Amino acid sequence: MREILAVHVGGRSYERTVEQCVEWAEHRESRTVIFANVHVVMEAFDNPFLRAELNKADIVNPDGMPLVWALRALGERDASRVYGPDTTEMVLQAAERSGIPVGFYGSAESTLEALTLEVRRRYPELKIVFTMSPPFRPLNVTEDEEIVRLVSASGARILFVGLGCPKQESWVMAHRNQIPAVMLAVGAAFDYLANTKPQAPRWMMRSGLEWLFRLCSEPRRLAGRYLKHNPRFVGLFVRDWLTKRAT
Repeated sequence: MREILAVHVGGRSYERTVEQCVEWAEHRESRTVIFANVHVVMEAFDNPFLRAELNKADIVNPDGMPLVWALRALGERDASRVYGPDTTEMVLQAAERSGIPVGFYGSAESTLEALTLEVRRRYPELKIVFTMSPPFRPLNVTEDEEIVRLVSASGARILFVGLGCPKQESWVMAHRNQIPAVMLAVGAAFDYLANTKPQAPRWMMRSGLEWLFRLCSEPRRLAGRYLKHNPRFVGLFVRDWLTKRAT
């Protein structure tokens, strides 16, 4: 575990992450799993409350190559990427084998429907006991309590949450110890599994160029985010890294 701009990021492997999720789910524990990229770290950097909440998460894996490189620069030589969409598929496979009920919370109705159909096709023995596409607005207390009740009553022991950053990270942290399930904030995994958005080629992922592919795919939505966060992340991290080396 290392601090990247004051966010605690670990370096668990895919295998260890999946094993831990299954173990927690079998014991009906309420746990939180975050997949951090530059966007997540910079949102936390700008929001002290979010940062404090993320630092309470049970697992914060490096989802993007810039964070892997940052971890290596900080001394974690064996750090490797643990990508949210890939982890999602591995957890689904493990849940099917172990008979663990799962649920999906987030995204648009059409995406959620396509996602559910594709997941059932790939994992026919998987128990999907909960799906919900929430309103695209803040929920009031009564609505939130009803969602907690529905998820808990469904029996889902692993809940995949796809609300977009930082909403999904805030949501899973706010519901820790309220929902008896392992909650994974998995970002674009819903769209990729549903085949509603294209996924970058693996060579671009390995080279740290996934952001460029996504920018070309969704320039209007992502240009502002990347222009705001990426240069600041590099500058702030280099500053912190040089400061630590000098001390």
